[in-house]
Amino acid sequence: MRSSTGRWVCGDDFFDRDADLKILENYVNDRNHVLLTGQRRMGKTSVVMELGRRLETLDWVFLFADVEGATCAEDAIAEIARAVHPVRSISSRFASGMKRWLNVNVQEISAYDFSVKIRAGLDAGSWRHHGEQLFQACAIHDKPVLLVIDELPIFLKRMLQHDGDAQRVDEFLSWLRKVLQSLGDNSPSLVISGSIGLEPLVRRLGMSDRINHLHPYHLAPWDRDTSIKCFNLLAENYQLDIEDGVANAVYEAMGVGIPHHVQSFFARLRDFGIMQGRDRVRVEDVSEVYRTELLGPPGQNDLDHYQTRLKEALEDESFSIAMEILAEAATQEVFTEDAQHCLAQLYTTVVDDIAGRISDTLEVLVHDGYLKLADDGYRFPSRLLKDWWAARFRGHYTPLGSRQSDD
Repeated sequence: MRSSTGRWVCGDDFFDRDADLKILENYVNDRNHVLLTGQRRMGKTSVVMELGRRLETLDWVFLFADVEGATCAEDAIAEIARAVHPVRSISSRFASGMKRWLNVNVQEISAYDFSVKIRAGLDAGSWRHHGEQLFQACAIHDKPVLLVIDELPIFLKRMLQHDGDAQRVDEFLSWLRKVLQSLGDNSPSLVISGSIGLEPLVRRLGMSDRINHLHPYHLAPWDRDTSIKCFNLLAENYQLDIEDGVANAVYEAMGVGIPHHVQSFFARLRDFGIMQGRDRVRVEDVSEVYRTELLGPPGQNDLDHYQTRLKEALEDESFSIAMEILAEAATQEVFTEDAQHCLAQLYTTVVDDIAGRISDTLEVLVHDGYLKLADDGYRFPSRLLKDWWAARFRGHYTPLGSRQSDD
């Protein structure tokens, strides 16, 4: 197993998740459609890639379409067409229905050019028809098809921001549900995944029923034993000498077993040993690397990803509220009911329905793994995230209760 600090992994580099993969394989074999959820950096893309790889050994066709860059339904259909392109028996059948625009030999055109030409032939009135043809081409293929659409929530959020209303989001989700249901058991098995939550988005828009054909499956963090096992396996594979207790100290520092963070911590400890000219990693090195690397400037790129994705998931006013909540929870250890009341009082004159906006924002923060509900309020499950947010705001953040008193 190789160290991975950003790329998705599968095959020999894939670790654990056998139970998750077995459950997902059962859903797919039964022709169910799945909404794969889980907080940031949990390895959702790696899981669907490994699921696809394993199904291919069982004579399935695996298609992966990343629609993060799409801003309209036409872009999304073109990306799905790009995923289909390598399967000539599907792409040729689909292209024959677009011969008015696609006057080329599918065998001789690249996947990129294929999607570009498909996109050029789509307009606001034709994407539904040609998208339906695309799914039908998958349905009549002689092998079962697994289609993964990654980052669908980001695509829908961008479409929503571009239009200023939810009509086209509603149209796309309604169309997708209808075309899958019309194909019945012949439909390709669909898995939807993304780095922001789909469920909070459609619930806020009042269209939760548009995704009721998707079976939600939550990818949970690794427990302590699994995190330690992964770390020790990496050390063994790289012949890195570590003291007893290093792997456990890493888990304690993180507070929760997010696979990417386990990998990142290992890579930084390995580099630290090389820079120090030592061939052995000690337990005390863990706190030093945590402080200077994971929480310091070298770790900012990893953790900035969380803030970027949060901004993509929320409207501007809700994002400002989310930053207040996270700053309070990080610097004061918990976002309490009293703090929630103070926040509502501070924003009541500038945000309509502030109580509802705070409630919706908390739903996103919990769904996407930033916070969890405890007995005394909302807390960070990840010590790494809490310490990062605390470091960002420490020294220039005034607790909500103190601000209300000052006012």
